[in-house]
Amino acid sequence: MARSKPPGPSPRRSRPERKPLDIQVTATEAGLDVDVRGSGPLTSARMTELARLAETHRLARLTRHGETVAQRALPTVTMGRARVVLPPGAFLQATAAGEAALAALVLEHVRRQKASAICSRALGRSRCGWAERAKIMAADQDQDAITALQDAAKTPRLKPITAERRDLFARPFITKELARLDAVVFDPPRQGAQMQARELAASPVPILVAVSCNPLTFARDARILADGGYRLTRVTPVDQFLYSAHVELVARFEK
Repeated sequence: MARSKPPGPSPRRSRPERKPLDIQVTATEAGLDVDVRGSGPLTSARMTELARLAETHRLARLTRHGETVAQRALPTVTMGRARVVLPPGAFLQATAAGEAALAALVLEHVRRQKASAICSRALGRSRCGWAERAKIMAADQDQDAITALQDAAKTPRLKPITAERRDLFARPFITKELARLDAVVFDPPRQGAQMQARELAASPVPILVAVSCNPLTFARDARILADGGYRLTRVTPVDQFLYSAHVELVARFEK
């Protein structure tokens, strides 16, 4: 029996890392914006290789852990009248259609509210769209997101937008701060907005709009609001995560 030929040298492979590689890709008007995290230390040669790869695929921007590796154009998205330059790894909704549906529902629920308002988390499209008709007080714990909003707020024909970095888990808006608002929109992460819901429940704000990606924590927060005198008048599910059990929803509360 003939002996098999010894295998040749194995192809070169990247050294495995202990933590998973996280690649975030955002479709912008200037092209794809890519942020890579978890790659571990890279040599200057590998960084040059990444920059060449970005040019080959004509990426708008390539960042690594938020630091720019290569940029061909500013990664921008249009939100209402505003043209927003995205920070690296920016939080947006998963799909353009899903984001448009969520923003349309939010704007529908607050369309008659003309005075000051507050948005939390990153409902960018509805936030900028609402600013065409009402004053906005916005809060988010991500400073880069706040900076992007402040820059977008300079767009002509928008109402004044006040934006601040604020962790609403540790320091929610209290009843005294909420008393002068006509409406509140809050869009928390999956753990919900329990602390902020308690302050909202004790406030006189007539309209609340909740955007949630977790029905369980939404139900908990809705119970808090109901116990404070709010009435849930409408809930609309938005299925932007096809082939999964995840669902977004938009709800309106009235007092």
